Amino acid sequence: MSHVLTVDLTTREVTVEDTASHSGYPTMTLEEMSAAILVPLMNADFNRTIVQRGVDLTDLACLPISTGWYGKVEENRRLIKVQCYSAKDTVNFYMRPIEGLTVLVDLDTRQVLEISDKGGSIPIPKAANTDYRYSAQKPNQVLKLLKPISIEQPNGPSFTVEDDHLVKWANWEFHLKPDARAGVIVSRAKVRDPNTGEFRDVMYKGFTSELFVPYMDPTDAWYFKTYMDAGEYGFGLQAMPLDPLNDCPRNAYYMDGVFAAADGTPYVRSNMVCVFESYAGDIAWRHTECPITGMQIREVRPKVTLVVRMAASVANYDYIIDWEFQTDGLIRVKVGLSGILMVKGTSYENVNQVSSPENLHGTLLSENVIGVIHDHYVTFHLDMDVDGSDNSFLKVNLQRVQNSPNESPRKSYLKATKTVAKTEKDAQVKLKLYDPSEFHVINPTKRTRVGNPVGYKLVPGGTAASLLDLDDPPQKRGAFTNNQIWVTSYNRSEQWAGGLLVCQSQGEDTLAVWSDRDRPIENKDIVLWYTLGFHHVPCQEDFPIMPTVSSSFDLKPVNFFESNPILRTPPNVETDLPVCVAAASA
Repeated sequence: MSHVLTVDLTTREVTVEDTASHSGYPTMTLEEMSAAILVPLMNADFNRTIVQRGVDLTDLACLPISTGWYGKVEENRRLIKVQCYSAKDTVNFYMRPIEGLTVLVDLDTRQVLEISDKGGSIPIPKAANTDYRYSAQKPNQVLKLLKPISIEQPNGPSFTVEDDHLVKWANWEFHLKPDARAGVIVSRAKVRDPNTGEFRDVMYKGFTSELFVPYMDPTDAWYFKTYMDAGEYGFGLQAMPLDPLNDCPRNAYYMDGVFAAADGTPYVRSNMVCVFESYAGDIAWRHTECPITGMQIREVRPKVTLVVRMAASVANYDYIIDWEFQTDGLIRVKVGLSGILMVKGTSYENVNQVSSPENLHGTLLSENVIGVIHDHYVTFHLDMDVDGSDNSFLKVNLQRVQNSPNESPRKSYLKATKTVAKTEKDAQVKLKLYDPSEFHVINPTKRTRVGNPVGYKLVPGGTAASLLDLDDPPQKRGAFTNNQIWVTSYNRSEQWAGGLLVCQSQGEDTLAVWSDRDRPIENKDIVLWYTLGFHHVPCQEDFPIMPTVSSSFDLKPVNFFESNPILRTPPNVETDLPVCVAAASA
């Protein structure tokens, strides 16, 4: 049974103690996970099995894998499953699974409850060509494709960080906080109005609420791999120090995360977040007048943005989360996927040996290695406060209208139909390519000069949707991915899309459950939720480590400003820039 405590930091007293009314347990601590993977080594049957597989115990590398929820046999005890790999001759042990061997461990008693071994005939893949470190590559095989590149700022950066957390840049200011569960939280984001000079509210709080990663293999050693990376493992707890010059450019500012260990002792995760200005040669706005007008006009403005970045290494997978702020008022949230695939061992060495390819549940990547098909869903909590806390959700649906035969040479055109969502169910959205809509968060009490309600719109991206059966146990827990967009009435206790207590939860405290209460949301303090989705059918280019795949969505001003907010920004001129000479011509 879990307990939720509220502590008064002033008096240092527990002011509220509740017994959790929902299933599930708190996020696992790093200490618990580290202890769990050692438990099998204290079991003679397990050690004997490892030796029979031809693996030296000193070469063993094991991972703690969350169990999900599949029935009452799992009630009233905290469980973890442990699977192991051979790290002989490579640091990339993920590519050398001891397939079919799964150990069920009690997290509290630290006992082995069950050993399942159904892969004795499956060889362990070879170590050759799996090491991804630069130092491990043969000198004659190193690819020197690029010359060094860097952005120089001779007058220093244009942003400041005050009191370690308040970021000020160009026409933006916001608060930044590393978080053990969410990774990074952006809050109190405001943008300056170019006409009045006043800062206007855009977003009260935004963060990664949950990640759902179900693998598509129903066999005994794989069916339970349906990770909730934030609620089970702690997205921020898995955030590793960023590598200067590679994770972030040389002009970056770094921020540490300070978290509590299992015994309450604080510890520092150094360089967990970086903040930097980015210029990749993009254009903020431009127009060149056609010569036939006789007007010699060419006006262009460069686009410089501010990026807040963190990277979480949740065992094999690496997630890169960027919050990018633009001077035109747009916020772009980007998710990058890299790292190493979770692979399955097989007896197959070539696809010619496979009689039923669908039984692979993935792609043969190398000899004896299958990359298993899986999905990634990253759900964001976006507490919008557009010019104040009372907002509405407006759907702008684009529909085809047929012209009558004598009305126009055109046969059809599009019209925009605007509908304000009255309740939470009205705001549940499944994106459809041939039923397009825009999705606005507006403040109905604040109007522009010509009468439009001020707002921001969600511009979707990464729109892969879950295809799992809604009654499948993992999908019940991950029901927050049933729609790509949700809007809920603000509730302080409703921050985590998968529920407050996620480990072994049964799905009765999710975003889907809250939304089905169908509370009124018109002109209320509301929260917008968006899920970026990725289907991943692995390919050989993902072996032995994956090139980054990215997708993003935007929060874009819509009638928020009276006109283009960066119209009066100056262009670049040569005298503004440092004199840099390429080494080859120096």
